[in-house]
Amino acid sequence: MGPGDNARGRLTELRNALLALHKTLLDSEAAHYDREVARLTSRHQLLGLVLHDPWFAWLHELSELVVFIDEMLEAKEPPTSADADRLIAQARELLSPAEHGRGFSRHYYQALQRDPAVVVAHGAAVTVLRQLE
Repeated sequence: MGPGDNARGRLTELRNALLALHKTLLDSEAAHYDREVARLTSRHQLLGLVLHDPWFAWLHELSELVVFIDEMLEAKEPPTSADADRLIAQARELLSPAEHGRGFSRHYYQALQRDPAVVVAHGAAVTVLRQLE
């Protein structure tokens, strides 16, 4: 086992937890959009909204973190323990909801208040973060 294997395993676990949370947030936000703004009629329409509509823009920060982890896992150089520690800390900071925060933290807080599925997904992600410390 090489020195990057433990870091790679930790980052894979982190990525999977963040991806599961992202899917739950996306589903929750799509349902909220469907109720509050306009009826969603297809996954294609949703994809366009996720990419271009300000309603979904707050999710981009989480999406970008997952993509960055994916790129690190696919890089020729294996991730180091320091890389894993830094990304785990970044994820922990990102997943800190704040009622009076800005951007992701405020929207994340609102999603947690609105949707029990988000609470469950948040709990699962936080559990993984604790295990990765």
